[in-house]
Amino acid sequence: MAAANAGQLSRVGVAIAVIAILPWVVPSFAVFDLIYVGAYAIAILGLIVLTGMNGQISLGHGAFMALGGYVVAVGVHAAGWPYWVGVPVAAAACGALGIFIGLIALRLAGVYLALATFSLAVATPSFLKHFKSVTGGFGGLSLDSVTTPAGIPLDAQHWLYYVTWASAGVAFLVTALLVRGRFGRALRALRDDPIAAISFGVNPYFYKTLAFAWSAALAGVAGAFFAITTAYVSPDTFTFALSITLLIGAVLGGIMSFWGALVGALVIEFLPLVAQQVNAGAPSVVYGVTLILVMLFVPDGIVGGVMRSIRRLSHRPPQPAFEPSVQPAAPVAADQPSRE
Repeated sequence: MAAANAGQLSRVGVAIAVIAILPWVVPSFAVFDLIYVGAYAIAILGLIVLTGMNGQISLGHGAFMALGGYVVAVGVHAAGWPYWVGVPVAAAACGALGIFIGLIALRLAGVYLALATFSLAVATPSFLKHFKSVTGGFGGLSLDSVTTPAGIPLDAQHWLYYVTWASAGVAFLVTALLVRGRFGRALRALRDDPIAAISFGVNPYFYKTLAFAWSAALAGVAGAFFAITTAYVSPDTFTFALSITLLIGAVLGGIMSFWGALVGALVIEFLPLVAQQVNAGAPSVVYGVTLILVMLFVPDGIVGGVMRSIRRLSHRPPQPAFEPSVQPAAPVAADQPSRE
């Protein structure tokens, strides 16, 4: 276990070093794309918690991103907030909406939950267009570009890059701490055997609602950075296609691993660009074929496929899917038998 933890820490350290150095070795336009990768990674992390750990499928996370983006935009326009004040407010607003949706989701499961959340994603753009006095309607809202605070020797683009990825690091750290504790064990137990979990004293209403709220809050943070980076929000930015894209990223990256959020974010940001270069006439065909091939040969996602290959080469036994968690999933409440 100590060796596994050391290996995990070394991989995290390498990832942090790469993220810190990357904007200085890639073209400036790529830095802009990498900021979006950081925002996508935060949103996909929420789906990994909700779907990978909790077993609830959401096709509506684009709606939570829309709320986060508009909270920042409206706050800047109406109240004159600094951008960075809007980010935690967006997280709180989306977390509150997540609690409400999570309570409804308790009555649904499987495709019924997927359709219910999908309807949320479909309805959100029309809702935003309706309240023109607040949201700007079809035209959306424009924001001033981010400027670097005085005394920091970075241009605006590099400053926004580091702020976005620092926020992503905080999101990953807090989520990992949650996963290592009772919260993570409860979610996995409810996903794998809800009857046994309830008999051990796990309250499914509390934990499933909390998972939905935390996932929504992460999507709100992602939406806030999406709006700040683009310096513009409109209803057409947050269509239902965004929700589908986030789920694709989670599945392709590896919905059973935190690393899948990073890999999935890279895929959904850069794969369409690569597909455009491969075949400018039909990039969607290249994109679709690539998705099919990945699902055929690595059904557990890119991260899962890489981990399996490494284990085969090193002849090591399989490791738990959620690397931040090192505790078994079954006896969730053995250490505290009281019902929550």
